[in-house]
Amino acid sequence: MERDFLELIKITGYAIESFGVLVVLIGSFVTTSQFLRSYRRLASGEAYRVFRRDLGRAIILGLEFLIAGDIIRTVVVADSLASVGILALIVLIRAFLSVMLQYEIDGQLPWQRRESTDN
Repeated sequence: MERDFLELIKITGYAIESFGVLVVLIGSFVTTSQFLRSYRRLASGEAYRVFRRDLGRAIILGLEFLIAGDIIRTVVVADSLASVGILALIVLIRAFLSVMLQYEIDGQLPWQRRESTDN
C-alpha cells in the first residue's frame, strides 16, 4: 500500500513537471504566432517588447510547475539527504531564473512595489 502511494506521488510529480514543459511549449508557440501577426501592425520595438514580456511570462509559469513537480517527487520520495540537497539546488537555480526573468519583463525585482500613478 505504501509503495503504491509513493508510486502515485512520483507519477503526480512527473505529470506536474510535464505540464510545466507543455506550458512553456504552448506559451512559446502562442506568443510567437501573436508576434508574427502583430509585427506589421505595431512598431517593431513595441512588438518585440510585447513578445519578450509574454514569452517570459510563459517561461516563468512553466518554471513554477517544474519546481512544484520537483518538490512533490523529492520531498515525498526522498530517501537520502543528498537527494534533498539536489532538490534544494534545483529549486534555487529555477527560482533564480524566475526572478531574473521577472526582472527582465518588468524592469524591477518581484518584491519591489510599483509606484502608484493615481496621484
